[in-house]
Amino acid sequence: MNGRIGHISEIVSALRLAPVDFDAVFSGKDNLTPLTAVEMYLDEQLRLRAEKQNTLRRKRAGLPYEKTIEQFDFGFQRSVTKETMLRLSDMTWIEQAYNVCFLGPPGVGKTHLAAALTSKALEAGYAAVFTTLDSLVKDLKTEQVLAKSNRRMKYIRKAALITIDEVGFMPLNPQEANLFFGFISEMSEKTSVIVTSNKGFDEWIDFMGDAAITTAILDRLIHHCEIINMTGESYRLSHRKSITH
Repeated sequence: MNGRIGHISEIVSALRLAPVDFDAVFSGKDNLTPLTAVEMYLDEQLRLRAEKQNTLRRKRAGLPYEKTIEQFDFGFQRSVTKETMLRLSDMTWIEQAYNVCFLGPPGVGKTHLAAALTSKALEAGYAAVFTTLDSLVKDLKTEQVLAKSNRRMKYIRKAALITIDEVGFMPLNPQEANLFFGFISEMSEKTSVIVTSNKGFDEWIDFMGDAAITTAILDRLIHHCEIINMTGESYRLSHRKSITH
């Protein structure tokens, strides 16, 4: 028997299939027909492949942390409802290349909710990416000269969902604003984008520095878009922990 298992393992390796725990798969399942046994084995191969692909998607996504909608304190943050987030979490809007914009001051939960939706997209089998605007601009500026940036941008452009966090925290120079405009134009109508920003749309010109580019970017972002304006106190400041208490 050990020789047969060894031979099977060699065949699995040669076919580049995932190693399978036969004892776990067939435990308690006696008198299986050959066809049923093969079917169960192939089902396990599919499960292992899906698990591997999901792990790889999550690694490439670049999520800063794992957040869920269930962890969000809707009792503290009342400017967005749980019903709205659960509706968005079905992810059907990705197929229509709709966008979602979370706007509001720091600490109100924009990044938490954006990360939670990104995680939901990954669970649903979509390729999704989470980045800050600063990191995205750096990759755009260096993709022609740095292999790492080039690989990253190729993956980002193929994603079904791109989450851009911290839009508005840092000003963009004219070159950077043009690169961001070009990227948003390229993704428009074919890829869903989630944006978090600490500034209202009427303030975007302040960090973009160009009214025409700002208008063009917003025109593409909000054409098909769920806009969620978040208000209130910073959750982090209200729940801060002191060293001495």
